[in-house]
Amino acid sequence: MPKLPEPPTAEELRGRLEPDVAVLPSGTLVFRIYFVGTRHPPPSWNAFRGFGPVGTARFDHHPEPQGTHDGFGILYLAQEVKTCVAEAFQEGRAVDTRSGEPWLVAFRLSAEVRLLSLRGDWPTRAGASMAINSGPRPRCRRWSRAIYAAYAGLHGLLYASSMHANREAIALYERAGHTIPRSPEANMPLSRPGLEPDLERFARELGYDLVPGSASTTTDP
Repeated sequence: MPKLPEPPTAEELRGRLEPDVAVLPSGTLVFRIYFVGTRHPPPSWNAFRGFGPVGTARFDHHPEPQGTHDGFGILYLAQEVKTCVAEAFQEGRAVDTRSGEPWLVAFRLSAEVRLLSLRGDWPTRAGASMAINSGPRPRCRRWSRAIYAAYAGLHGLLYASSMHANREAIALYERAGHTIPRSPEANMPLSRPGLEPDLERFARELGYDLVPGSASTTTDP
C-alpha cells in the first residue's frame, strides 16, 4: 500500500475515526503572505480564496474543475513569518518581494479555531502517513475534500510545513470566517525596507535566493 493512498470516503472517515483536534485559542497571532498582483488577487487581506483548486496549493478543498466555487474558500496561514516565506516562495526557492506584489499581514484570531492535526498519529490511523504533509498535491487535495466533508465541526487543518522543518502551518476553510478579525495587527508590502534584514536572514537559513533590490525602496501606500 502506498504511504499516501487515495482517501476513504467522507462517510468512512466520519463513521470509524475521531479527529485529532488541535485548538488555537482566540487571540492567537498568525501571519499570511498574499499576492495582490496575480491573475486572481484576493479582494482584501482577510479574504478566503474562492478560486481553486490551485495546482501549487496542497489542501485546497474546492471541487473540480478549477474555477470560482461559491461556498468554498481557503486561507493558508502560519504562526511564524519564516514559515510563510518558506511556503510562499518554495516553487522558485527565491524570495522576490516584487513579482506578484506580495504583502505580509499579521492578525489575531477573534475566536477559537478547531483544526484537524495532521502532525501526529491521525494520518496513520486514517490509512495514510506523514506523507500527507508532503506528498503529491492532487492527492493531498482529495484528502482535504474528504476531511472537509467528514468533519463539519472543524475549521481547517494543522499540518507540518515540509519547507520549514515541519513547523506548524494552517489551512483554514471558509467555515472559519467568523474567526477572522475586521482589522489586522499589521498589513504591509513585503518590499517594505524595514523587512529586508529579516528576509535576508530567512532566505539564507532556508537556502533560498533573495532577488536583488526586491526589498529596498518601497514604502507603505
